[in-house]
Amino acid sequence: MAVPKRQMSRSNTRTRRAAWMAKARVPDLVPITVDGERKLVPRKLVRHYQRGL
Repeated sequence: MAVPKRQMSRSNTRTRRAAWMAKARVPDLVPITVDGERKLVPRKLVRHYQRGL
């Protein structure tokens, strides 16, 4: 793991954390029907659910 050689300022630390939080969002869920059952699935995983993986 990388270790910083100098102390990071408080404002830089908070900016970095805020930038990470902006990326960490709940994925948009899409309703699909699998085996007659309606499920909410992340858009990226729709094909996998339909194939039964």
